[in-house]
Amino acid sequence: MAEPSALRSPLPPWWHGVLLALWLSLAAAVALGITRFAYGLLLPPMRADLGWTYALAGAMNTFNAIGYLIGALSAPWLLRRYGAGPLLLAGALLASVFMASSGFFSASAPLLAQRLAAGVFSAWVFVAGGLLAARLGTVWPTHSGWLLGLYYGGVGWGIVLSALAVPPTLAWAASVAHGWAWAWWMLALVCVLTTASLWWLLRALRGLGLEVDAAAPGSAAGAGHSHALGWGTMVQHFGWALAAYTLFGLGYIGYMTFVIALLHEQGHATQAITLFYTLLGLGVVASARLWAGWLDRFRGGQALARLNALLGLATLVPALTAAWPALLASGLLFGAVFLSVVASTTALVRHNLPAAQWASGISAFTIVFAAGQIVGPTAVGWIADGPGGLERGLFYSALALWLGSALAWRQRALVR
Repeated sequence: MAEPSALRSPLPPWWHGVLLALWLSLAAAVALGITRFAYGLLLPPMRADLGWTYALAGAMNTFNAIGYLIGALSAPWLLRRYGAGPLLLAGALLASVFMASSGFFSASAPLLAQRLAAGVFSAWVFVAGGLLAARLGTVWPTHSGWLLGLYYGGVGWGIVLSALAVPPTLAWAASVAHGWAWAWWMLALVCVLTTASLWWLLRALRGLGLEVDAAAPGSAAGAGHSHALGWGTMVQHFGWALAAYTLFGLGYIGYMTFVIALLHEQGHATQAITLFYTLLGLGVVASARLWAGWLDRFRGGQALARLNALLGLATLVPALTAAWPALLASGLLFGAVFLSVVASTTALVRHNLPAAQWASGISAFTIVFAAGQIVGPTAVGWIADGPGGLERGLFYSALALWLGSALAWRQRALVR
């Protein structure tokens, strides 16, 4: 990867990096904001139409997380072979195709297969986009935490778009059999248009001198890839943070999968739920600036620990009360925190590893993140099918997040 000193001189002003990070954040909107989290809005009508249990509804996101794990495991090799830019575009396009396919099936087996495939390709997008965001931070190092936050905050734009577009689409198609299919098709079209815009973004990043495509054989960047870290070394360096991040994946996904279903169960109106989910998405967008100081300042697990603790608090609120002001505060706090947990692990890698090892570091955290998400949705759904319902499931999600916070406090910065 080209170092800042090797880039074109003079460098563009810092706001140019902000614009590029915002543009790159569209990839995060596709990877998670739409491909994964829009399902929370579609779960209630699909469950009512298809007669699902909460366990089966949760299994849809469990299969998505299994696919995400497969995608994260394959991402390091694909990054070395094809580069971050091509992987970003291929993943976004294929994720869009498989999202559209959700509208053509009503049987559980093909829908589970679709969620798995979409998970694979969304992982490619998210890992490649995170790597490009980290590289963008090398150009403006004094704003690197903010630029990372802007990328991950793009998930919020996907959540906001889903919150505003899915309910009207469902209402418009209410008289049609399996009307929820039209929402899947609408979201897939948005993803295709977004993917087209990312092609132009990659041209801008190449013009800046960043490594976007596969490194040429024998180049310094290509040689750096040969120093990828093995799992034993990653666990030795980041064991506490990896364990904490696994529990984050397990805990947060229960909220994102089932909180909309819980609001429906509590009798809140569609307009109120739209407001709740929109505020959650806007909280994600705002988080880019809220926690940038922590991401820049802390080289150990302090940011991961603090953010996990706040997230546990936000998750617990709907398990304790149906009071609308408290629920709005929960959604806003949750949105303002949860993607910054993801950004904190990228910042941890960036602070403690040389640039040539960032790809393997980011991939390792993505893998344990996916592992936690595999367990979370089905476990919460299984709990929700028993006594205590969804409230009890979210209570256990909050406990997982607080345990992750305690483990992250033990993570120390590496000596470089």
